[in-house]
Amino acid sequence: MVKNTRQGNSVFLALIACILWSTAFAGIKIGLQYSSPLQFAGIRFMISGLLILPFCKDLYSNFQIAWKNFDKIVWISLFQTAILYTFFYLGLNKTPAAVAAIIVGGGPLFVALIAHFTTGRDPLTLRKVIALMIGFSGIVLLALAKDRNMQNHGSIIVGIVLLVAGNIAGSYGNILVSKNKLKISPVFLNAIQIFMGGTIILVLSFFFEEFSFTHKPLLYYLSLGWLSFLSAAAFSLWFIVLSRPEVKVSEINVWKFIIPLLGAVLSWLIISGEEPRWYTVIGMVLIAAAILIIYRKKR
Repeated sequence: MVKNTRQGNSVFLALIACILWSTAFAGIKIGLQYSSPLQFAGIRFMISGLLILPFCKDLYSNFQIAWKNFDKIVWISLFQTAILYTFFYLGLNKTPAAVAAIIVGGGPLFVALIAHFTTGRDPLTLRKVIALMIGFSGIVLLALAKDRNMQNHGSIIVGIVLLVAGNIAGSYGNILVSKNKLKISPVFLNAIQIFMGGTIILVLSFFFEEFSFTHKPLLYYLSLGWLSFLSAAAFSLWFIVLSRPEVKVSEINVWKFIIPLLGAVLSWLIISGEEPRWYTVIGMVLIAAAILIIYRKKR
């Protein structure tokens, strides 16, 4: 009974995190109108890390543990934030927000595939293989489909490839968090890794982008504030869930099917010029269905 209650609580926390993440695509697209991708991402995640720290208990002891496991935390920050969101922001800058939401929402499919080769606890079954084929067909459809109103189709394909690369990095980051059971607060671990990841992205922006501290419109700061908050909240919730021994990283990822659904709908409602297309709707349905198939519990 206690175990079922704890599992139900984990599902609830994962659900809240996914709902928060689904709002990010529209917010990022708004912010990118006024900032370069890496600069925007780096500042966002550095702020997020700082926002979390005041809520961490036993800072001194956690810092000591973090220092002793510095190499592991660096790897987590690289894959969970730096590499993932470098590709994510660059890809989103080249694709419609709804398409990006659907591609990124397919992350659990990559988790299932990578977990098979790295954890030893999530073997590929026939059901999973079929689900992966369905889900990846949705991604291929999004990449290849065209309509008369589509411009810069080649740029969109590049963006989709970048988003898929980010998915792979983020999936491996999920597994690193789940495998490395450090005796450290998951909230503190998130604060450190997200700040370190943001710092890495910001440093990269100095080499690849024109950096500017000029004043920006209010809409930019509102989007930056919301994105910083949701990163702090969603990642902290996700790390808490992943740190629980009864949670399997593949099973909890089932709730990420909400991200492409809500993310695409919110983008269509908020972003000017974005509207549902036949291929985006079909791609969204295929990916969401694949996630549900691959992670549903056998009766």
